[in-house]
Amino acid sequence: MSTMRPDSRQRGFGLVAAMFVIIIMAAVIATMARLAVSQNATNTLAIQQARAYQAAQAGLEWGIKQALDGQACTDSFSVSGFAVSVSCVATTPLSVAEENRMVQFYQLTATAEYGATGSADYAYRRLTAVVER
Repeated sequence: MSTMRPDSRQRGFGLVAAMFVIIIMAAVIATMARLAVSQNATNTLAIQQARAYQAAQAGLEWGIKQALDGQACTDSFSVSGFAVSVSCVATTPLSVAEENRMVQFYQLTATAEYGATGSADYAYRRLTAVVER
């Protein structure tokens, strides 16, 4: 009776296959981790940009209210950590013949900024509006 012995050239093939599977799995896990970190940073930046828009919108609405009330409509203040700056430029009053009255236009610009330029959490928005009084 002869015993069957595996060919010595086939020894260790299971180890090579297992190592290949482990390396592929490690690469997939590393890629997924990098993708998750990138997605999280993108979401955080999108939220900061939306907050910057809302802060600039608040500044613009404040400036419009001030202009329509005939008060100074240029100022700087803070809204939820955002530095908001509102500038207001009034035109020379114009005469409107159809309505027999004087009209003045105000060009308003509101900017909201968070963080330092170039930093990962930097957000900036600038909005403009023109109102008539």
